[in-house]
Amino acid sequence: MVRMDEQELRTLVEGVRTGALSPDDAVARLRRLPFTRVGDSLVDHHRELRQGMPEAIYGQGKTAAQCIEIVGERLAHGSGPVLLTRVATDVETAVHAAHPGGEARAGCVLWRRPAATRTATVLVISAGTSDVPVVDECVLTLEAHGFNPGRLTDVGVAGLHRLLAHIDDVTTADAVVVVAGMEGALASVIGGLTAAPVVAVPTSVGYGAALDGVTALLAMHASCASGVTVVGIDNGFGAACAVARMCR
Repeated sequence: MVRMDEQELRTLVEGVRTGALSPDDAVARLRRLPFTRVGDSLVDHHRELRQGMPEAIYGQGKTAAQCIEIVGERLAHGSGPVLLTRVATDVETAVHAAHPGGEARAGCVLWRRPAATRTATVLVISAGTSDVPVVDECVLTLEAHGFNPGRLTDVGVAGLHRLLAHIDDVTTADAVVVVAGMEGALASVIGGLTAAPVVAVPTSVGYGAALDGVTALLAMHASCASGVTVVGIDNGFGAACAVARMCR
């Protein structure tokens, strides 16, 4: 099988050059570049070569049959991690039955989790325990990209002493993801404490005027801590991908 990254492509070309691999075999392996049609989906086998990150499968709105087909294509034609995100419990159960061995967390499933090869220290912090599902999505995505992230939960600004008890972990991290709902103030606090890249994730957690995450989103965009990156509401996956790009 060919993992569609630069090193594996070089190995394939070298195999043809040395005669270890026939041109017909090489063509058969490359036939799935850059994408393959699977039902209604076009599975992008070329993304890791272009971006350095394999395609993830967004499960929300897809049927169990569609998810099973796409995951099967990725597992059969590649050697890297396969990540399925945002799936309902019944879909997750069906996909697990068809493709056992995946690691499930917060509505996401990861097959072939790689060894932690990234040297950057990444810390994922949440303001509250209610934000943990977004933290879990972020952590699992980081693990899919070869990180070994730390996590620090329930340290929001309503009890700032809880965060300050872990200040050394915050200031020594190479990148920090801040997950917060309500008024989203924790992103500004962290942004003012560390020189590392900070990626803020607003969550839909909160009462009334939290507006399902819109208040936190706008507050994070308006942060007085310069240079804080903000992703969409509840988008732990996107925050992890931002960190992966920053730490290449």
